Amino acid sequence: MLAPKRVKYRKQMKGRMRGSAQRGNTVAFGEYGLQALDRGWISNRSIEAARIAMTRHMKRGGKVWIRIFPDKPITKKPLEVRMGKGKGNPEGWVAVVKPGRMMFEIEGIPEDVAKRALELAAAKLPVRCKIIVRQGVGGGE
Repeated sequence: MLAPKRVKYRKQMKGRMRGSAQRGNTVAFGEYGLQALDRGWISNRSIEAARIAMTRHMKRGGKVWIRIFPDKPITKKPLEVRMGKGKGNPEGWVAVVKPGRMMFEIEGIPEDVAKRALELAAAKLPVRCKIIVRQGVGGGE
């Protein structure tokens, strides 16, 4: 599971996810990318599930880049605890994703295999996604 080695503060505010991704919104490393169309929090478990689905379909061929990292702590209060008495303890980690953010990239495999692998990864994520082909690659957009 992805998680930061250490953080400056144990707990973070929820924050807002206004606007679209200003950075990390192009295919920068691979030939095919998976781009977010919605905004949301993506847990480290979801990222790992998507990565496993992708690499299994690719039969461990090609190269995969994970362009998001879960660096935001999510807190939760224990079950059956009354309101108040402060914020709960950190339970997990999420990556904040805005529309346009490139989440995964792959290269080194045929186009049909790459697109199917990214579709399988998209099915594991809680946001709508779109497959982007880098310009200059077969059938580029």
